[in-house]
Amino acid sequence: MSILNFETAMDSEYHRVLDSLREVEEAAEDVLTTKQQIIDLDMKRNRNREALNALKNGVCPAKMKICFGNMFIKFPKSKAREMIQKDQEQLNSELNDLHKGLKANVSRLNETQGKPELSGYNLLPLSADEMKAIKSILKR
Repeated sequence: MSILNFETAMDSEYHRVLDSLREVEEAAEDVLTTKQQIIDLDMKRNRNREALNALKNGVCPAKMKICFGNMFIKFPKSKAREMIQKDQEQLNSELNDLHKGLKANVSRLNETQGKPELSGYNLLPLSADEMKAIKSILKR
């Protein structure tokens, strides 16, 4: 083997390793970004939950001021509760999507690192109908 062939082989090996490391870095960055998005949305969901509890349990005037970005707007109490509940539903939907995406990102990261697939990681909980069916079978 000549020196030129050896250097070419080493150069291609070097680029292959760099590409592999780049793929792992991108997959890890996707996992970390998704986790941070989940944390941020969960904090917002908790603040909304606190606001709903304050509306439910607290003494609130018929019209209240709600903060939207950097301004306050007066809303009736019922309209404020309705808006916060809609926001909660949207946050729950986004969080569910992010959790599903996180599972896919972690699987991709493990695949790029050459690790085996996590067993039991893609399990889904039983639905209410499935639980009813199991309970009815167990009662027999």
